[in-house]
Amino acid sequence: MNPRESVLLCVSLLQKRVACLRIGASLLFFGFLLCLPTWAQLHKPVSEPVPAQPEAPKDPLGRTTPRGAVLGFLTSARDGQDELAAQYLNTGLRGNAAAVLAHQLFIVLDRRLPARLNQLSNEPEGSLSDPLNPNQQLVGSISIENHTVNIFVERFDRGKAGYLWLFPSKTLDSIPDLYDEINVVSVDQFLPQFLITTRLGSIALFEWLAVLVGMPLLYFLTVLLSRLFNRLIGLLRRRLYRKPHLPNPELVPRPVRLLLLAFVIQWANSKVSLPLLARQFWSSTSTVLTIAASVWLLILFTSWGEEYARRLLRNRNLTGATSTLHLMRWVVDLLIIFAGVFVTLHYFGVNPTAALAGLGVGGLAVAFAAQKTLENVIGGVSLIFDQAVRVGDFLKVGETSGTVKDIGLRSIRIRTLDRTVVSVPNGQIANMTLENFSSRDKFWFHPVVALRYGTTSQQMSAVLEGIRSLLEESRQLEPASIRVRFLRLGPTSLDVEIFAYVLAADWNQFLKIQESMLLRIMDLIESSGVQLAIPSQSLLVISPASHGDVDQALFNANKPDEKPAGRAAIAKSA
Repeated sequence: MNPRESVLLCVSLLQKRVACLRIGASLLFFGFLLCLPTWAQLHKPVSEPVPAQPEAPKDPLGRTTPRGAVLGFLTSARDGQDELAAQYLNTGLRGNAAAVLAHQLFIVLDRRLPARLNQLSNEPEGSLSDPLNPNQQLVGSISIENHTVNIFVERFDRGKAGYLWLFPSKTLDSIPDLYDEINVVSVDQFLPQFLITTRLGSIALFEWLAVLVGMPLLYFLTVLLSRLFNRLIGLLRRRLYRKPHLPNPELVPRPVRLLLLAFVIQWANSKVSLPLLARQFWSSTSTVLTIAASVWLLILFTSWGEEYARRLLRNRNLTGATSTLHLMRWVVDLLIIFAGVFVTLHYFGVNPTAALAGLGVGGLAVAFAAQKTLENVIGGVSLIFDQAVRVGDFLKVGETSGTVKDIGLRSIRIRTLDRTVVSVPNGQIANMTLENFSSRDKFWFHPVVALRYGTTSQQMSAVLEGIRSLLEESRQLEPASIRVRFLRLGPTSLDVEIFAYVLAADWNQFLKIQESMLLRIMDLIESSGVQLAIPSQSLLVISPASHGDVDQALFNANKPDEKPAGRAAIAKSA
C-alpha cells in the first residue's frame, strides 16, 4: 500500500468515527431533553401552601341565603320596622318610598304567598334549580284574578358586604298593582285586639291559644266521635249476632284521629286568612302530624300482619318460624321510623346525609360489639327457615338428647329425659352434629334372635320361613325392606337377623307395632319346638388333690386329634 492510499484510509476511518460521535451526541442530547421535565420535578422547590381564601362576611340581617333573606324580611316587616325591611329590596327608592314599598310587599306576601318557606334553600349558593339563572330562586307564585305573579329573590354582589340575596326590581315592579288588588278579610278583624297585640316570644296570643287549646280540643272531639261510633256499631253487632258479650270495635284508631286532625288544620288553613308565618306554622304542624300518624298507622299494620302470620303458621304446624316474626316486625318498624324521621328532616330542609353516615359508623360498631349475639340470631334464622328443627321434635345435639321446647332467635331450649331444660346457643348448633329423630319417615325394626344350640337344620328352616311369612303378611311393614337370615354361629347361640322398616307415624306407634311383632315371633319359635338361647358360663372348681389329673385332662382335650368327648370327660371328672 502506497502512502497516498494509507492517508485516504485514515481519513475515511476518521470521518466514520466523527459520524458515530455525532449520532451519539445527538442521542444523548435528545435523551437530555426528555429528562429535563423529570429533573425539573425532582429539583423543583416545594411550593408553599396556598393561603385559604377569606370567608365571606356574614350579613347581620341574614341575607346570605335565600331562606334567611325571606324570613328576615317577613320578621322585620311584621314588627313594623319598614325601614329595616327595605334593606332586603334591590330598589332605587330611598327613605319613605322604600319603606312603603317594603310594607306593600309584606302585605302581599303575608296574605297571598303559599306557605312553602321550608322549600327555600338555606345555602349561600341557592338551590341552583335553574341552570340558566343560578343566582335566582323562586319564592312562590301568587294568583290573583286571571294572572299569576312569580316572586323571586336574587343574589347580588355588594362589594365588601359580599353576595346578598335581595328581592329584585322585576319582582318589586308588580307589587303596587298586587297590593291594590288584594281585598282580604283577615281573621284579625274578628278577634279582640288584645289577642293580636299581646305577644309571647314574638308570637301573638291567639296563636298560642290555638296551639294550646284549639288542637287539644279538636283531638278531644275526634275521641268523642270515635267512642260514639264504636258504641253504635258494637250495639248493632250484638243485636245482629245475638251475642251480648261482644266488645265494641275500634273503628277510628288513634293514628286515624291524628290524620283527621291534620286534615282539619289544613282545611282551616286554606279557608281562614292568616299571616304567612302563621300559615307556615300550621302547614308544618299538619305535615308533621300526617307523617307521625302515617308512621303510627304503618306500625299498627305490621302488628296486625304479625298476628295474622302467627295464626297462619300455627295452623300449618310451623311454630318455629313464629319466633322470627317478632324480629322481622322489629326491623320493619325501625325502618318505618327512620323513613318518617328522614322525610321530616327533608321537609324542613335538613340534609340527612351526615346522619346516614353516622348511622353507618354506629352500625359497624354495634355489629362488632354484638358479634356473638348476631351469630346466634343468624344461626336461629337459618335453622327456622331451613326447618331443620321444629317444636316438639326429639333430637340429639352433641351429648344432649331431648324434646325441643322452644326455638328462639338466640338459643334452642331442650327438655331432656331427666325433665331438665338445656339452652343451646344457635351459633353452636350450626357447627354441631344435629340428629333429629322426629324427622324419620319410617322406623328400623332390627332384632337379632338367639336360638339355642341343639336346634336342627329343619327347625331352623321352619323358623326362618315362619318369621318371613309373618313379616310379609303385616301391612305395617315396608315389603321391600323385609329380610330374615340365619346370620352366624355365635359363641353360645345360633343368631337369626330380622330386618324391616316399620311404617309408623311416631315413636310410640312404632313401639306398639314392635311389641306386637316380637310377641308373635316368640309364639312362632315356641310352636316350632325351638328354645331361645340363654347366655351361660361354665365354672370349673378344682380340688388340690386332683390338680394334676385335671391339667392332664385339659391337655388331652386341647389336642387337635382329640374328639369333643374329651370336654365331657373333663366336666365329669370335675
